[in-house]
Order: sequence, then structure tokens, then C-alpha cells
Amino acid sequence: MRPDAAPLPDDVALCHQIIRELQREVAELKARLNQNSSNSSKPPSSDPPSVKRAPPKRPTGKKRGGQPGHKPHRRDLVSPEKVAASFNIKPEVCRGCGAVLLGDDPEPLRHQVAELPPIEPVVTEYRLHRLTCEECGERTCGQLPTGVPRGAFGPRLQAVLSLLAGAYRLGKRPIQSLAADLFGLTISTGMVCKLERATSDSLETPVEELREYVRTRDAGADETSWRENRSKAWLWVAVTQVATVFTIAGTRGAKVIREMLGENYNRVLTSDRWTAYTWIKRRQLCWAHLRRDFQAMIDRENSGSGFGKSLLELSDQLFHWWHRVRDGTLARSSLQKYVGPLRHTLREQLERGAECSCKKTAGTCRKLLKQESFLWTFVWIEGIEPTNNDAERVLRHAVLWRKSSGGTDSEAGSRFVERMLSVVATARQQNRNVLELLTACCRARLDGSAAPSLLPAQAELVAA
Repeated sequence: MRPDAAPLPDDVALCHQIIRELQREVAELKARLNQNSSNSSKPPSSDPPSVKRAPPKRPTGKKRGGQPGHKPHRRDLVSPEKVAASFNIKPEVCRGCGAVLLGDDPEPLRHQVAELPPIEPVVTEYRLHRLTCEECGERTCGQLPTGVPRGAFGPRLQAVLSLLAGAYRLGKRPIQSLAADLFGLTISTGMVCKLERATSDSLETPVEELREYVRTRDAGADETSWRENRSKAWLWVAVTQVATVFTIAGTRGAKVIREMLGENYNRVLTSDRWTAYTWIKRRQLCWAHLRRDFQAMIDRENSGSGFGKSLLELSDQLFHWWHRVRDGTLARSSLQKYVGPLRHTLREQLERGAECSCKKTAGTCRKLLKQESFLWTFVWIEGIEPTNNDAERVLRHAVLWRKSSGGTDSEAGSRFVERMLSVVATARQQNRNVLELLTACCRARLDGSAAPSLLPAQAELVAA
């Protein structure tokens, strides 16, 4: 025995108690070490080499690419009126016999080549004359017209530089280098920062309008860690079918999502089981998270593993039916009929699991029993998904931004990030051109007009 080790007790029962506690501690540490993307919220990129990947698909014997009968996907050709130049290429002789060929093909094959011209900024010069009054000697300078930037860069260039940061996650120095390489422009990193803030200001009203819209729709919500001025913060997102809003806040508490959705939010929210969402009365718990919880039960390899296996098998059956509903081979009414017995069985498994000796498995089962009614909302309400994948998907872009930038240095920087993320995600949901939208917002701020709306079409607005 080591001289500094604590002496063992003489009581055998006490020794057995210590051994049991140590065994539980070892099991808990093993479970932590075994956490990966399949049984926790960890991303797949964090998985160690020891994690087994999904086995490769068995060879089918088919050739790669599209199969016979498959509708081909081709790049759309530019309309003839938008073609800069066209050339008719005719064969001179027959490839079979060598005879001279005459005439025209009424429907010739069209081959188009797209090319970029040298990109040169269009520079407009405003010469401000300073004239001296012959009467009083006062010197007066001409004023820039309304809509002309006080700086050296126009609204479209400002939008492009902001888009490089907000959509393509470039830092200020890469943007500086790209502006020089592509546009031949000399621009400082300080000016890049200034233009980003100006763009952020131009987006304030459209994004606030978007926030009001999200409060009236079914949504999915999620959050991830962030850094603001080297302090811990959180990036939140709320996603609807046609609109997305982001918020950076200093807390992960319910206060943030209450402000995002409104205190009187009465629509359905899809989320994980984080406690900040428990105040919402109508919810759908994410089954993708639940499946990871069930897999974690299995991986602990203890008394709770059997419950995890049963629960995972039940979720497999549920998703089988759901995929059939999605592809139109199963009626929703049939799904509702099938879910009844499955729900009963799943609840029985949770009740049994809540009494097992594994504390973590039992705790997970007890928590799910308290929120069991929120597992089935998607079965009864059309338009609700069983997972929160949409919210997690839009968060990936933000996570990559965080990884490359390390977060934001100021509150103003956070406003730029959350507004740009909101605009880019929403524009893509609505199939709108992000650059044109940003340019219009920047131009509206210059000339004092109303910025374009980020809201969907009027038909979407009046939909329940």
C-alpha cells in the first residue's frame, strides 16, 4: 500500500459499498469516453478513429451515374436573347461518303460556354466645387447628391464584401486580399469592418420585421455556444418554413427564446429537451435526439441496454411509417391508427426503464415520461416534422463561421453576424438572390427609402 493512501475500513459491508461506488464511477467514466456522434450531441467530426462508421453499401453491379430510365439533370441553357455572341458550325462533308453537305438544321445542338470578363470597378467621380461669394466672401462647397455614399464604395460593392463574410465566412484579411485580386481595389481591414457595420444597420428593420413574422408561425429552435469579446455567449436560431432568425445572447436561459418567440407564443415549437423550452405549451420533441439517447443507453452495456435497444427498434418502426407518409404511400390517418399501439408499448418500456439500476438510463426515461405527450405532435398536426433537423442544418453554417473566426469582438459584430445569418438563410429558403437583396438594403439606407422586405409572399402571410 502506498504510504499516502487512505486506510481501508475493517467493515466488510462498508468495503462492498466503496467497491460499488467505484464501479459506478468507472462505468460513468467509460460512458463519457464512449460518447460520439451516434449517442450524444457531439458532431461526427469529433469522433475518434475507433468509432465504427456505417458499413459500405454492397456492390450492386450497376454502372456509376444515372441508370436507364433516369431523368437526366442538365445545366439550363441561357436564353438566346441573353447570349452575347453565337456561331453556326456546319459540317462541310458527309462523314459517311464524303459528299458535300448543304442546308440548315432547324434544331441544331446548342453548346454554350460561360466566361467572366475582366472585373473592373466602375468609378464615378463627383467634383465638389468650392466657390467664394463675391458679395460677402463666404466660401461654399457643393454637396453630394442624395444616395451617393460618403465613403469610397458603392452599395453593391458593400453588399459583395459583406456577403463574403456573412455567406462565405471569410475574415477581414482574406476579404482584403480578394478585393485586390478580383477587383483591383485597395481596401483596409478597418474599412471592411466599417462596411460590415453599415450593412448591419441597413438590415436592422427587415430583420426585426422578420422576427415578428416568426413569432406567428410553427418553428424549430436550437442553440449553440458562441464567443463575444472572449466571453461565453450563445447563438440561438428559430426556423420556419420560409424564414429564419438568429440571435446572439449572453445566456442559454429561457429568457432568450421568450424574447425571440414572444411571451404569448401559441404555435408548435420543435426542439430538443433543453429546459429553456419547457414553458412552451405546444411542442414536438426531436426524435433524432431521442435516438441518440437510446443509442447511449445501449452503449453503456448495463441493465439499461435492453431498454435502449427496444426503444430504438420502436423508433425505427415509427420512422418507417413516417417516411411512407412523406412519399405518399401511407395515409396520415393510417399512421395515426398505427401509432396507438406503438405509443402504448413505448410508454411501457419507458416506465420499466425508469426503474432500472442504471441511474442515467432511469433518469432519461423518467424525463421522457414527463414529456411523453410531446413525442407525437407531428402525427396529428400536418406540417410538423418529427425532428429538429432544419434548425440544426442552418446552425452548421454558423458553427463553421465560429470555428474560423472564434466568435465576435463586440456587440456590434454580433449584430452583424445574427442579421447576416438571418438574411442569408431566409433568402435561400425563399429562392431569392442574396446579393441583390443586400444591395437593395444598402442602397435604401443611402437614399433614405424603405428597405426591401424579407417576408414571404402575401399568400404565405395570411396562412395559419
